[in-house]
Order: sequence, then structure tokens, then C-alpha cells
Amino acid sequence: MDILTFIYLSYTFITFYFLFLLILIYVQNRNRLYEIPEIKKEFSLSIVVPCFNEEESIEETIKTLLKSDYKSLKKIIVVDDCSTDNSYEIIKKCASKYENVLAVQTPKNTGNAAGAKNYGAKFVGTELIGFSDADSSPKENAISNMIGFFNDDNVAAVTSKVLVKKRKKLIEKLQAIEYKIIAFTRKLLNFVDGIYVTNGPLSIYRKSFYDKIGGFDVKNLTEDIEITWHFVAEGYKVCMGLSASVYTIVPDNLKDWFRQRVRWNVGGVQTIMKYKSAFLKKGMLGKFILPFFVFGWLLGILGLIVLSYRIITRLIFQYFSTTYSVQAQAAIITFGDINLTPNILIFFGIFTLFLSISFTAISLFHLREKEFRRHGLFTIFAYMFFYLLVYPIILITSFYKYLKGYSKW
Repeated sequence: MDILTFIYLSYTFITFYFLFLLILIYVQNRNRLYEIPEIKKEFSLSIVVPCFNEEESIEETIKTLLKSDYKSLKKIIVVDDCSTDNSYEIIKKCASKYENVLAVQTPKNTGNAAGAKNYGAKFVGTELIGFSDADSSPKENAISNMIGFFNDDNVAAVTSKVLVKKRKKLIEKLQAIEYKIIAFTRKLLNFVDGIYVTNGPLSIYRKSFYDKIGGFDVKNLTEDIEITWHFVAEGYKVCMGLSASVYTIVPDNLKDWFRQRVRWNVGGVQTIMKYKSAFLKKGMLGKFILPFFVFGWLLGILGLIVLSYRIITRLIFQYFSTTYSVQAQAAIITFGDINLTPNILIFFGIFTLFLSISFTAISLFHLREKEFRRHGLFTIFAYMFFYLLVYPIILITSFYKYLKGYSKW
């Protein structure tokens, strides 16, 4: 077996493993996807909203949180991280208008969401502490659909289903598909205690556990991933409520989208390096979450390398064979050169594509929304065959940025 065939087979095996794992989890738990645990205790809750230059969205976010049907939401603490626009004035105006809204401002700009979140946590005295991004809009029942998971005393955090709010441009429509698949996958991982991130748009934590681990890591570009891994490393559980929906604004141009994804992945590398000693050793973090995360990235990068190799070698072969044929006045290809025997690697590739399409279809079926039209075939095709192909490039760029010490939030 040559090295290239070995790489193909290894790549195919890992891909099959993860796809079959997710599909088997789905088959076993498909009737529990939207379960909402009964609230056995009305935990007191405060929501912290970090804000930096969000004058266009912050008031709507505050009003949306105020509409929550969870009666024990005691306080909404909006933390202005020394914005340079009119955000703080809007926040203070809301605080003067609504009794349970508190406006605070950091002494100086912290430079990242983690710093503003930790600062806001100082004003929280409730049993639970939640966080919502300044451009996010949780549904009225989102919080109440999450609280029941805290019936288990070992649950440290509960996260929500994030959906895309604006879908006018193609890049926004593609992200709308992506966010649904991410949410669906995350819920499946919930059934094996494999949740690897508690998202920024809406996540809730047990305050005592949050304090015990020291809150968010301000040095990490993806503090929501790091805190989740920290909880799991400490032996706590993390859950997800697929019935808890929150809408968020996504980048509407390629430049901002690429910058955001690079930041996410640099933060992911930072988190891997921080917890690398647990790899294949310590609990669910080391035996599942870390391998799942690492192998997922390796698949993306390896796929790009293999594809690039095939394209480059084919172009080189075509160039030299064409040059030789012209010079020698010989045919480039004859009927004897045509091989119609099915290639096992091609079969694996087609089967992998079939599984991927099936998983995407299942995800979109379960996460269809009444508020929006169904995704068109063109958008789904563009997502699977173009949008996803950019990810390996993002991963490689992120590794390079990490090695260069990139730390811009």
C-alpha cells in the first residue's frame, strides 16, 4: 500500500467514524431532541450583556430579554466596555426606564468579551448567571426552556440553539444553514456529554461553579469554548436545550466573516494547547471532546491537502503528456487507456458525500422555522460544495496566526 492510499483510507475511516457516530446517536435519541426538563426549582437568575459599540442593537437586545417569560429573572446587567459610540447613553436610558436593568461601565476597555463578562459578574448575586451578546435576541421562552436542566446538581452550564436573524445576502443565508447544522450536532453531542462550547448569544451557568473556576479566561479569544472545557475538566456536566432559540446577527461580508472565523479557530488552538495534557487521558474532555475537536480539524486540513495534491498532479500530468504528444505527434489517450473498473476510493468518496448530504438534510428538517422560508437547493448546494471548502484555508490561516502570536479579539 502506497502512502497516498494509506492517507485516503485513514481519512475515510475517521470521516465514517464521526458520521456514523452522529447518525447512530440521532437514531437512538430522535424523539428526545426537543425535550424540555420540568422546572423543579425556580432558580434566581441574572443576565450579563457585554457591549462594545453596539448602539444599533443593544436596546433591542435589552427589550427582548425583558420579554422573557422566566419569572425569576432578577436583573439584566449591561456592561459597556468603554464604547466609542452612543452605546452607554442608550444603556443608561434603558436602566432609568426599566427597574431591573443595571447599567455599568468598565474602568477601562478590557479588549475582549471575557473581560466585560467577568466585570459584569461582580454585580451578580443570584444562583444562576447568564450571558447574552449585545446583538442577540432570545425568544420569549428561551430561558425557561433551559432552566430545567439545572435540576441535576452536577450541571454547570446550559447553552441554547443559535439561529441567524438577517438573511438577505448569500453569505448570511449560508451561515443560516451552518448555524442549524452546528446546533443540531451540538444537541446530538449532548446525549454523550460531549458539548464543547457554550455559545455567546445565550448561555446560563451555575454561579457557584462559575466562581469556583474563576470565570472566563481573558487571554483566550474564544472564552465560551475555554470555560466549557474547564467545566468538563472539573467533572461538571454541560447541557444544551434545542428548544431554547436565540437569534443573532452574523457577518454580512466575506472580510468580516473570515476575520471572525480566524478568531474562533485561533481561540480553539489556544484552548487545545491549554488542555493538551488531558488528551486521551482525562474523562470526557480527554477521551472524546479533545479528539473530536482535533480530528475534525485534521480532516479539514488533510482534505484540502489531498484535493490540492490531486489537482496539482493532474495538471502537471496533463501538461507534460500534452507537450509530449504534440512533440511526438502521438495520441494523448487511446481506448486501451480507459479503465471502467470502479475504484474503491471513489466509492468511499461517494458514500461519504451521501452520508454528509443525508446528515445535512436531517439537520435542516428538524430545525426548520416558521418565521423563514425553507432554504433553496442552490443555497444548500453552495453551502456543501463551496462554503465548506473554504474552512480548511481558515484552519491553516488560524494555525499560522496562532504561531505568530495573534491575540486580537
